[in-house]
Amino acid sequence: MESNSGENIREKLAYICREFRIPGELILYRLIPTGHINTAYYVALYDGNEVRQFLVQKVNWYVFKEPVSMMHNIDLITKHIMSKERTLERRRRLHFHHTAEGNNYVILGEGENAEFWRLYNFIENAVSFETADGNAEVLRMSGKAFGKFNRQLQDFDASLLVESIPHFHDTVYRMNSFFDIVGEDPLGRVKDAEEEIALIREYRDFAGTLCRQIDRGELPIRVTHNDTKTNNILFDRDTLDPLVIIDLDTCMPGLACYDFGDTIRFAACTAEEDEKDCSRMKLDLKLFRAYTEGYLAETREFLTDAERDSLATGAAVITLELASRFLGDYLMGDKYFRIDYPEHNLVRARAQLALFRDMMLHMDEMRAIIRECSC
Repeated sequence: MESNSGENIREKLAYICREFRIPGELILYRLIPTGHINTAYYVALYDGNEVRQFLVQKVNWYVFKEPVSMMHNIDLITKHIMSKERTLERRRRLHFHHTAEGNNYVILGEGENAEFWRLYNFIENAVSFETADGNAEVLRMSGKAFGKFNRQLQDFDASLLVESIPHFHDTVYRMNSFFDIVGEDPLGRVKDAEEEIALIREYRDFAGTLCRQIDRGELPIRVTHNDTKTNNILFDRDTLDPLVIIDLDTCMPGLACYDFGDTIRFAACTAEEDEKDCSRMKLDLKLFRAYTEGYLAETREFLTDAERDSLATGAAVITLELASRFLGDYLMGDKYFRIDYPEHNLVRARAQLALFRDMMLHMDEMRAIIRECSC
């Protein structure tokens, strides 16, 4: 027997499915335990002929302040991809369903208690990887997946998209904000991180490299995913063939090297993002090469020379930027990133700075690999 709360969520999910014009009776649902921001449920409905499967998701309205604009972005992106890939099999499509009014979202309730819901297709026989775990083939296939995503959107006008998180990769803005926090030192924690602050200050000018290139018109603005982790790719469970990119919430205008660099930062390294022993955090050039091979196999025909030249720099800049965000959050009292213990954000910052230092030591090798894979 389900609890009252279980009955309530079943009724709510059934109502949402009806709003999205999904026929049939809700016969099964379960909470998807992964994900740190939104809340997702697997649902199955039987219409008398077949069982159809979907994901129903409640968007975190606190994190995404303008969810209607975000869903408009997603609508434009998914429709553009489908217009170019009309022969894609169903399990290679990310399709958000619409209400009778034409919305790809449903709002339940009013005021502070309002909930923002969406529904999209469930991809069968698929798997994702929380980390690549040193598997070069997973990295190569990840590179192909995100490279294909860039290729599918190469002719999309990124200016049509709303910035779902303003200044997300404006590293000059990020650096200025970080040093404002350092100057204020609201909790007296600067003394805990003087060495880390000094390192970020030393490379503050380098952090603005890409922003200056944007200002000079050297790098084209494209649609970027902005969360290019391996767990945002669904792979065929049997073949590891990448099927579809998911979690499009942070798609907005940006640089190709942002997305390239964030995967390298997250997956082409030798330790976890919050490794306490910084001596273990290094760049893995074998994994770097694997991802680069996959990525450039899909993008070499349309990326400009300047974009290819920016890829290695992007990896280092994104890593330094995130280190400053972790450390800034620590200095402010851990308001943004969820922590498991009091020094968690400080540990994260130190790990990212160790990776950044190693990237700078291997910058010439990264660039050489990119040149080799560009041929």
